[in-house]
Amino acid sequence: MASIKNLKKDIHNTLGDLIEACYIWEFVTPEADTKKSQKIIDKAMVSFDTLMDKIHEKNEVSKKAHFKSIQIDLENIAVDLAGKISKL
Repeated sequence: MASIKNLKKDIHNTLGDLIEACYIWEFVTPEADTKKSQKIIDKAMVSFDTLMDKIHEKNEVSKKAHFKSIQIDLENIAVDLAGKISKL
């Protein structure tokens, strides 16, 4: 992990790209029901807030392990949301 700044950028860019993919899907398929895509967007926003809160926690024992776990959480969330987007 190079820096906390880069981790924040990764979170922002990854979840932002997933939200953008939902909006593109909604634009391309205007006749489709958007409830599922809105749930994905909501989950991405909640995940963003949760990950940012984890970054700002001050009671971690090992900073390296703490930020590595956040990176792993981001990867798991991204894979989950990408899978849901592909099923739309």
